[in-house]
Amino acid sequence: MTTNPTSTTPPPARAGRREWTALGVLMLPLLLVSMDVSVLYFAIPAISADLDPSGTQQLWIFDIYGFVLAGLLMTMGSLGDRIGRRRLLLFGAAAFGAASLVAAYANSAETLIAARAVLGIGGATLMPSTMALLRTMFTDPGQRAKAIGLWSGVMTAGIALGSVMSGVLVEHFWWGSVFLVNLPAMALLLALGPILLPESKDPAPGRFDWLSVPLSMAAVLPVIYGLKEIPSEGWNVRYVVSITVGLLFAVLFVRRQRTAASPMIDPALFRGRGFAPSVALNLVSTFGIMGSAYFTTQYLQSVLGKSALEAALWALLPSLPIGAAAPVATALVQRGVNLAHVITAGFAIASCGFALLALVGTDSMWLVLASCAVLAVGGVIVMSQIMDLAMGTAPVERAGTASSLMETGTEFGGALGMAVLGSIGTAVYRHEIPASAPAEAHETLGGALAVADRVPGLAAVAREAFTSGMQGAAIAGALVLAGAAALTTVTLRRVSVRQVPKTAEPERATA
Repeated sequence: MTTNPTSTTPPPARAGRREWTALGVLMLPLLLVSMDVSVLYFAIPAISADLDPSGTQQLWIFDIYGFVLAGLLMTMGSLGDRIGRRRLLLFGAAAFGAASLVAAYANSAETLIAARAVLGIGGATLMPSTMALLRTMFTDPGQRAKAIGLWSGVMTAGIALGSVMSGVLVEHFWWGSVFLVNLPAMALLLALGPILLPESKDPAPGRFDWLSVPLSMAAVLPVIYGLKEIPSEGWNVRYVVSITVGLLFAVLFVRRQRTAASPMIDPALFRGRGFAPSVALNLVSTFGIMGSAYFTTQYLQSVLGKSALEAALWALLPSLPIGAAAPVATALVQRGVNLAHVITAGFAIASCGFALLALVGTDSMWLVLASCAVLAVGGVIVMSQIMDLAMGTAPVERAGTASSLMETGTEFGGALGMAVLGSIGTAVYRHEIPASAPAEAHETLGGALAVADRVPGLAAVAREAFTSGMQGAAIAGALVLAGAAALTTVTLRRVSVRQVPKTAEPERATA
């Protein structure tokens, strides 16, 4: 009788000073990529005065970045797994820096639109590459969780900081300065990246499936476009058709991934225990955060009468507790608290934030800020732990693909939150506005305030109607997040963040 010796798996290597320094270098471009989502909030008027874009061109200046980024995330995540995440990151940093320089000195709307599109391409390479490299550098589950917590906090803070920085820079400099701030960070990444960041990729990636690239973009872009337009324009047939077309291409894309010899998105990823629920729950979390932001930013400006810069500065207050949310959640999981319980608590906290928002009146700034803070804390708890679970569940050689799927879900969740909750709020608003009010007043609160001087008392009625709509949307948001909390207890109750699959070690070289 032969007895096999007991095999023991050595503990994962712990990251040292080099890896933590590299993380700091990665955070700078990540911060700037997330800031670029909102950095034009205050620059658009100055751009309009200087470049005189048409209405359509102005919309494309603002939206092209997010559309290109969302459409290319899956492609770039898969490409990074094949050619090397560091190589793709440095290429993206160079493209992002060059496009920022062109955008800063653009002398026409067409040039600025093209530069913003290239910025979107660069952003699509940077976001999944940073997370994939993080997954490679931090193999110890505890350290990885802390690093992902920092990643989540930087992403959330960047969106809030973008609008404020835009306002400050435009007030003291010219509008191109909002793009020039990207250059030092990208230069630092290009200088230190080859020294500090390890190269890693899938050692056996197979051929790149080029047909999946247009299919993925055709699936993502029409849906994102339709969902983003519905809150302001309503359920126009054009937007419903756009979403439908996107969903049809999504079916074709999924079919392609299931039948291709070397798919862009390996279906085996979703067979990893915890990965599919992570994608879905991350989408729901972003649904709540972005859906609430749609109302609170308008509330501060149009209901309370704050200037755009004042509103942006006040909106920074709720982001202060975010810095502690992810580390506390990570510490609880590491001390043995069940992961499902921590994520459930995050959803419950966020749901309470919506409940507070449902109590807001027309003069409740502090209650609005408190509700935003509670929502943000709950959302960051969920997002940090869900991201850690997804990246810990995914094989290391698929880290870029896994990260891109999570980021694409974030884009969908944000657009869906604004579409669904925005539509609820708009429906309540229009029901509350008197039938005798001008047509402009029935469209939006901004339209009502624009003609308020012609109709006595219209401004007060419109503000009340908007607040009622926000309350209705907040109740719906609270119910959705409460449902997500219940769903978490069912889908993740037996999943551990330390259940990392055994896979081949990816090709890796240190520089």
